[in-house]
Amino acid sequence: MKLREIQRDLEKFIDKEITLEGWIRQARFTKNVGFIELNDGTIFKNLQVVLSKDLDNFEELKKEHLSASLRVSGLLVKTNNAKQAFELQANKVIVLGHSDEKFPIQKQKQSLEYMRTIPHLRARTNTYRAVFRLRSKLAFALHNFFQERGFIYLNAPIITASDTEGAGEMFQVTTQNLEKPNLNDEGKVDYSKDFFGKKSYLTVSGQLEAEDFALAFSDIYTFGPTFRAEESNTPRHAAEFWMLEPEIAFADYNDCMDVAENMIRYMIDYVLKNCKDEITFFNEKIDDTLIERLEKVKDAKFARITYTDAIKKLKEANVDFEYPVEWGMDLQTEHERYLSEKIVDGPVFVTDYPKDIKAFYMRRNEDGKTVAAFDLLVPAVGELIGGSQREERYDELVKSMEDNGLNIDEYQNYLDLRRYGSVVHSGYGLGFERAVMYLTGMKNIRDVIQYPRTVKSFASKN
Repeated sequence: MKLREIQRDLEKFIDKEITLEGWIRQARFTKNVGFIELNDGTIFKNLQVVLSKDLDNFEELKKEHLSASLRVSGLLVKTNNAKQAFELQANKVIVLGHSDEKFPIQKQKQSLEYMRTIPHLRARTNTYRAVFRLRSKLAFALHNFFQERGFIYLNAPIITASDTEGAGEMFQVTTQNLEKPNLNDEGKVDYSKDFFGKKSYLTVSGQLEAEDFALAFSDIYTFGPTFRAEESNTPRHAAEFWMLEPEIAFADYNDCMDVAENMIRYMIDYVLKNCKDEITFFNEKIDDTLIERLEKVKDAKFARITYTDAIKKLKEANVDFEYPVEWGMDLQTEHERYLSEKIVDGPVFVTDYPKDIKAFYMRRNEDGKTVAAFDLLVPAVGELIGGSQREERYDELVKSMEDNGLNIDEYQNYLDLRRYGSVVHSGYGLGFERAVMYLTGMKNIRDVIQYPRTVKSFASKN
C-alpha cells in the first residue's frame, strides 16, 4: 500500500490493519516507546509510526539510522493532532535496507549549498521533495492548459544546425576526434566528414520548428530541454534547462499576451489547489510572502507598458541603479523588479523593445526602431516570459537577416513559411525552472533542477 492511497481515502483505512513500506525520515526513542516518521515518497507529509517496546526487534530498531527502509504493519488510527491526522500503531516492523551514521543528511539543518554537492541524495530532504513534487505537478498543469485549449504538442529536435537566438552561445555536437579532426584543403575542420555532414549544436530553442507546425496546425506548443553555453555563473542561469514554447497562428502579439496571462493564472491556481502541503512548506520555510504574492498575481490585472514608457518611468524614479537607465539598453533584473514591484505593483508586460537588442525573427514596427516583442515581469523575480510577434513579411525578414549577419541560405526552410501562405503569428517562451523558482520562492536555479549543469560545474557523477 502507498501513502497516497491513504491520503486519498482516509476513512476507508482508519482502524484497519495495513502494511506500508518507506524510509525513515526522523526517529526518536524513549525507554518504552519509539516514534518513526516514515515516508514512501508518494505524498509530502510523513506518517508517524508508533512502536511499542513489546515489538520483538524494538531494541534493534533503536539502532537504525535515517534513510533506512522499512516494511511496517499495524493499525491505522486517527489522532487529535491537527498536523498529523492519523498515525500507524505498529505490530510488526521489518528492516528492508540498513543505513548508517555516515548518511550525509542528518537531523541538523543542512545548507542548500551543501545539498548541491549531493544531488543524488538531496531529494530525500523536505525542501527538495517539495520542490520536485511541485515541479512534476506544474509540468502536468502546463500540458493540461494547452491540451484543454486544443493545442498540438510538438517534440522539437534537440540537435540542430541553427542558432535561433543568434547569440552564438551554443554547445557543438560532433563525432570527430577532437585531438585529430578531419581537415580540408585549407587546414580547417572538415565538417562534411562529421556525423551530420555539417556543424551541429544542442538546441537553444524549439521556436523555428514550432513555427513550421503552427502554420499547419494553428496552435501548438513545445516543451523540452534547451541548452545555452552562456558563461553566466548566476543564481538564474543554467547550461541545461527546460523551455515551454507555444506558437499561435492568426494571432498578433496582443493575442499572444492574452494566452500568456491566462496560462500564468492557470498554473498559479493549479499549484495552490493541488500542492497545498508543498506550498505551505515553502511559505513557512523559504518565503513567508509566497502565498500572499501568488494570490495577488493570480487575481491581478496584468498591466501593459511600452519599453519606451518603461524607460521614462525608470528615469523619473530617480533611483541609483547599478546599471544606468538609457533607451536602447536591455533591461536588467533590478529594472524589471522595480517596474513590477514599485511602479506597477503587480505583473506587467513590457512591449515594443528596440530592434537592436532583440532577435532577427521579431516583427519590426512601423517606427523602424522597435519590434513587436514583449516580456512578462512579475514581482520578486523579474522576467518570467519573453515573446514576440514573428516577422511574417518575406522582404522584411530577409532584410532583418541581412542586418543581423545571418547566412540566408541556411534559413531557406524558414523563409518558405513566408513564401507559401504566410500569416500573422506569435509565440513566447517560459523558462520552466524560473517558473518553479517563482512558485516555490527558491532563489537559485540549481535548487529546482534535479541535476544542474552550470558553467564550470557538473553536479552529478552520472
